[in-house]
Amino acid sequence: VDTATGGTAFNGVVEELKKLTTRVAHVLPVSDDGGSTAEIVRVLGGPAVGDIRSRCLRLSDQSTSEALAVRTLLGHRLPLDAKEAKLEWYDIVEGEHPLWKGVSKPYRETIRSFLAYFQNQILRRSNEIFCFSNGRLMVIGIGNFFFAGARIFFESLDAAIFLFSRVSDIPTESLVLPVISTNDRLTLGCELWDGTIIRGQNAISHPTNGCIERIDKGSTSIPALPSRIKRVFYMSSEDNSLLHELFPTANPTVLEQLRSVDCIIYAMGSLFTSICPSLVLRGVGEIISSRSCRKVLLLNSTHDRETSGFSASCFVTAISDALNRTYGDLHNCLQHPPSQYVNTLLVPKDGQVPVDIECLAAQGIIRVVCCLLLTYLSASCQMDKFYNYFIITVESLHDPKVGIIFEPRSLIQALANLLSDILQLYETISQMVFWNCALRATVDSSNGFENTSMEANIGNISIFGDVGSEATFRSMSETDACTRMLQRGKKRFKIFEDNVKFVESLNNYGSRSYKLGIKEFSKQTNDEFRPKGYKHLLSQSH
Repeated sequence: VDTATGGTAFNGVVEELKKLTTRVAHVLPVSDDGGSTAEIVRVLGGPAVGDIRSRCLRLSDQSTSEALAVRTLLGHRLPLDAKEAKLEWYDIVEGEHPLWKGVSKPYRETIRSFLAYFQNQILRRSNEIFCFSNGRLMVIGIGNFFFAGARIFFESLDAAIFLFSRVSDIPTESLVLPVISTNDRLTLGCELWDGTIIRGQNAISHPTNGCIERIDKGSTSIPALPSRIKRVFYMSSEDNSLLHELFPTANPTVLEQLRSVDCIIYAMGSLFTSICPSLVLRGVGEIISSRSCRKVLLLNSTHDRETSGFSASCFVTAISDALNRTYGDLHNCLQHPPSQYVNTLLVPKDGQVPVDIECLAAQGIIRVVCCLLLTYLSASCQMDKFYNYFIITVESLHDPKVGIIFEPRSLIQALANLLSDILQLYETISQMVFWNCALRATVDSSNGFENTSMEANIGNISIFGDVGSEATFRSMSETDACTRMLQRGKKRFKIFEDNVKFVESLNNYGSRSYKLGIKEFSKQTNDEFRPKGYKHLLSQSH
């Protein structure tokens, strides 16, 4: 799975995602000039690492007392008061702070050495006074100092991520990737439809007046943009000219992952400042448009300064324009339709962003996974206008800070369903809408899924096409249609389970070794993997 995400919006579901699979590449921007890393970038330069550090902490191990101690240390934030923050920082870097309790000597010496190196670097910048509290209610974390020290020492952002990943014991198959692998500072710019150019991510998404305040991207006190955003692009950090556009190279590892992953996810977050900066780079649109895998957009639940008045199709258009580089260099733009970049939409229950089904259909988005079926299939609607939409309930919850958000477990369950074998079966059905039923799925732990039967609340099911023609379906009761579909599902899973037992038996007898998961089992149709060949081949392996 490859996710293009911002720093904080997706963090809340990472813990649940780890239970499903750790085989995930997290692609993050490095252009944030605000928040907790602003002071580090101001004094020491380099890319912003706050989003990367935040994701690494979420992925870090918590299974032992020492792992928890390391995570607590690197996740600790200094006090708001600048003097108190500085004193506490000295206690930490000198190894005298209680946070070091539970951290063994090898880890202590490794972490302290890079914290000390960071301290040495800021002391060498005699013309800049470093403030250990950056003047807002979002203060700097110790992990940012460790990250910055490692990046400067190795002169490599990738090396710093590798070190942080090993120290915090992130699973080796979980990749945290900067979308641009650079040791330089990056500045994001945007062009509005009225021609206005805005410089800096902070100024685009949540401008401040310099006073102490908590950053709230959805706050109504933040002034609206004079016009909608047309495009985002990278600008020179050295030249204040608003016309000096840069074209950085995408991280080769990101492009490599995009070529091989089974699913691409555009996570919820600030659309133009957290998601699009990873999409406008050359090579990204070319690869994504060429893939036939699932390409899932997790729709935001609320509007912010960047997306005021947006509907679901507006989000799809913005992503498509970014990947096509529609409003950039005319010689390097693409012309792919939205459906080549997004083919599935997940919508949170009670979200405030309108889901304009007909506009999405015009864009070629035929899988809309949400809780809005009953609204759109009311008596006033034409049933056949919506029969080909893929509907699954994705529960939400209310966060007192940001409002409606995806309920993490429900979101990951929906993603699991999309990636599982049972929904590959449904892809052969040309026309479908779902009513309420529950299906059971068995998934393979070696491919990142739990090797247990899990209840998959797929949502209300009603089937067209697979049970016969639409006319045939209309002559059947809903109960008969559901029963027929469930029988097919059970038969399919029986074959799958027999295949699992068959391969495990061959492995136990040592005749051969297979590394097959859900996707491969669904592809293998020769006699060797059919249940009817199980006993015959098992007898040969003795």
